[in-house]
Formats: sequence, C-alpha cells, structure tokens
Amino acid sequence: MARFWILSAGMGWERQLLECIDISSPDVKSLALQLRKACLETGFFYVINHGIGEAFMEEVFNQTRKFFELPLEEKTKVLQDKRNRGYTPYSEEKLDPVKQIAGDSKEGYYIGREIPETDPRANEPYQGPNQWPSPELLPGWRQTMEKYFQEVENLSRRLIKLIAISLDLDKTFFDKPGMFDHPMALLRLLHYPAGVTNPEKGEFGAGAHSDYGMLTLLATDSVPGLQICKEKDAKKQVWEDVQPIKGAFIVNLGDMLERWTNNLYRSTLHRVLNHGEERYSIPFFMEPNFDCIVECLPTCCSPSNPPKYPPIKSGDHLTYRYQITHKGLDANAKESVPQPVH
Repeated sequence: MARFWILSAGMGWERQLLECIDISSPDVKSLALQLRKACLETGFFYVINHGIGEAFMEEVFNQTRKFFELPLEEKTKVLQDKRNRGYTPYSEEKLDPVKQIAGDSKEGYYIGREIPETDPRANEPYQGPNQWPSPELLPGWRQTMEKYFQEVENLSRRLIKLIAISLDLDKTFFDKPGMFDHPMALLRLLHYPAGVTNPEKGEFGAGAHSDYGMLTLLATDSVPGLQICKEKDAKKQVWEDVQPIKGAFIVNLGDMLERWTNNLYRSTLHRVLNHGEERYSIPFFMEPNFDCIVECLPTCCSPSNPPKYPPIKSGDHLTYRYQITHKGLDANAKESVPQPVH
C-alpha cells in the first residue's frame, strides 16, 4: 500500500506523511509508479522490507553510540581530513547560515569507500583510505561499518535502477561506465545531544538544507526530530514532522538528481530539531563518479521544456557545496580538489 497509519509520539494514530515503498514486491512497474509519485510530490519516501536485518541494524547503532561515547581526546585523533573522512565536532557545520546563530548541534563521523594508498584511485578527490578509531578501544567497529557500507550501497543501487524505470529509462541507464562504477559514496554517523533547539532563536540540530547529491538513505533511531518543508520557496515555510518507522529507511533525493531531471524530481528542504533526548541517525550518500557529467536526462526535456542547467561534473558540484558548509574543510580541499566549473 502507498501510505499507512502509525502510532505517533503522542500515542495517537495518524496517517503517514510519505509514500512507503515495499522494495521486496515483485511488481516493479507498480513500485516505479509509486516512487515517481513520491519524487514528484516530496522527494522523500520510506523503504521497507529492504533485506538489511534488524539485528544487524541494532549492532550498527550500538557501535555508533560507542564511538560518540569516547572522550573528545580520542575522537579528535581521527579528525576529518582532506578526503572528508573522520570525525566532525559539534558546530563544525552550518547548513543554514542565514538563520543560524551557531553551527549545527550535532557531531558526526564520515566513512567512505576504503581504497588503500597504493591504489592509483586513492589520488582521486574524495577517494582513499578511511580513518578508523583504535581497534583496542572499539573492537569490531571497523568491520561492522564496512559491512554496513556495502549493504546500504547495494540497496542504493537497487533504488537507482527503480529511479531509472520511473523516468522511462532503461533500468541499466545509470550502469553505464563512468557513472556509478566508482561512486563517491559516503556514510555518516550522527549524534544529536539531549538538548533543546529553538528555531525561532536560530538554533538547530541541523539547519535547513537540501542534500547536495543524488540519493540519501537515512537510518534513524526511534527519536523524532526530522522535518521537511515541501515548498522551499514559500514566503512562510511550513514544516512537517517525518516520523521514524522501525526497520525503514527514509530516502530523499538531492540537488544533483533534481538538476539531472530538469527540476522534475524534487530535492526537498529539511532540517533537524533537538527535543531534549539524544538522537542517532546514519545517512548514506550515494553519489556518481567524480567525473560523471550531470546533464539533463533525455526523458526530462523537450522543445517546449529545454534543459535549465548546463552540464557539470558531479565532483565539481559536490566540492562547491562541501566548501560552503564545512568550515574546516575549505583550506584542505582546495589543495586536492578541482574548483567547480559552471
């Protein structure tokens, strides 16, 4: 079914805001139609019955908590590097600089595809080895995260095929060489403290933003906090809560896919508010190869609806956005990452 009722935090039943896609269904045509509806309306949807086991997800969250419970001295030993890997402290990001009085009230940890220094691909932007906390402090931590990275990347590829079908493209459209055979995939562990943020005072767990890339798959605990604004250009923005559903991923589209589809599919504004309870979430960002050219898809333009954007390299688009929001990344990134070309 497209949508369903859940038990809300206030212990009342309410209809869910987003489409809920059961990816285990063999009816691919219906799934693609449902996904298209979600991409046209909100750019957000749930994915259930995805095959990543509940017990394993609990282990991933347990290991996430263990890292953030370490002393700050230990966490800063793996501080974010020029490859965008490692620990990001509280307030390091400011996703909505116009409205925020300080950086986001959260801390994080980036993990990318593990590529050894001896591999020539390690010299490419955003590629290379990860930073890992000490195995003496966190035994099994790296193995858990690497396994989860692979599981959620596989799920992302299934969704990308479904996106292609929903756009009247062949399901293998995004499998072409140079598109997703060496993706800039990133996993990010996030911890929001047990404080309270007040948006009227410019305080946010994560400031209002749209994601930069192709596709985001978010795993979250049972604590609410995520909100979306369907009309980002409205003078008076209306924010709606996205409730966590046990075992489901919350999936959203990024600016790159909105650009690729000529603004047909939506990259929706979202934010996080802290409500006095610790919250953990784990987004996975699936992005194309750095050199993948993002230009209007053939089914998204016509003589009466020509392309709205010039072609751009995927990596240039992401680099520009990263440098705006990560205060500490800017100087290092300029040393190793090409500047955006528009």
